[in-house]
Amino acid sequence: MTGTHRPQTARGAARHGPALKQERAFQTRALILDKAAELFSERNYRSVSMQDVADRVGMTKGAVYFHFRSKEVLAAAVVECHYERWPPVVEEIRNRGLSPLEAVEELLDRAALAFRDDPIMQASTQLQLDRDTINAELPAPYVYWTNLLTDLLDAARAENQLRTGVRPDSAARTLVAAFFGIQHISHTLTRHGDIVERWQELRDLFFHSLRA
Repeated sequence: MTGTHRPQTARGAARHGPALKQERAFQTRALILDKAAELFSERNYRSVSMQDVADRVGMTKGAVYFHFRSKEVLAAAVVECHYERWPPVVEEIRNRGLSPLEAVEELLDRAALAFRDDPIMQASTQLQLDRDTINAELPAPYVYWTNLLTDLLDAARAENQLRTGVRPDSAARTLVAAFFGIQHISHTLTRHGDIVERWQELRDLFFHSLRA
């Protein structure tokens, strides 16, 4: 042969084997999470079975149990996945050089789109509503968002972006309550079909009262 390619040796194949299996397991786990999230958002926690999840994914129930040992563990993983998705988004927004107040708007713009389009976001809030029926430890709802927005609004105050008298912690709690309130209403009435429009209405009113 005149080319430089050489057949992969058995040792080389063995080195790639575990990594390939790990990647496939990761992809399968992500698929199960997405399909379970669809079901949890369409119905509620109690009415979804592991067999329903297996049917939606297109695998056996035993295969689903291989990745998630119970429905409680699966539900908790969906909620945790919601929170895992946002730190990279926040970092990317901060790296764009936006002002702190602009970063708050951009972050919640993206959250509204995610609630409209992302089953993980939709299911996470539904599962938080169902938390009393789930025998698993779930992250405390709203705390992450409140702390994140408080930090950003505190930075906005340091840059004189906030109207005199506006307290970052109070504004963050109010904004989280208002945002997740319209999220719940939009979910109830339109399955999140109008959440972007409802958020735009709230955003225009709320940020007008915040800005210096």
